[in-house]
Amino acid sequence: MLTGRVDFYFCPLPVAGPFIAEGKLLALAVSGSKRAAALPNVPTTLESGVPNSDFDFWVGAFVPKQTPRDIVAKIHRETAATIESAAVKEKLAKLGVEPMIMSPEEFDARIAREVDIAVTLAKAANITAQ
Repeated sequence: MLTGRVDFYFCPLPVAGPFIAEGKLLALAVSGSKRAAALPNVPTTLESGVPNSDFDFWVGAFVPKQTPRDIVAKIHRETAATIESAAVKEKLAKLGVEPMIMSPEEFDARIAREVDIAVTLAKAANITAQ
């Protein structure tokens, strides 16, 4: 993008944000389910007329499946408290990152939904695992 060899690119806001702020890149749309707080005047792909195009970029913490639920709950509480701290919120906001804290059950459901979507897309595109 920056060298002019590619005309169009999707990338996470924390990567593109500084270049957008410097005027080196133009944000056409965000793919999240809502507008990005860091780019409030940039429409979503849904608002731009592209149906079923919302995709929230996210990062999550994973543990082995057999981890006791009380340990999972403790990790969740500690992680959520850290993310909710003023210092971390401020740093994330500067990067254009909006925390999406979920319960472990909500996170499990999100993963299951996204796996189903990926499998459906792979089948539609006739992609097989190698």
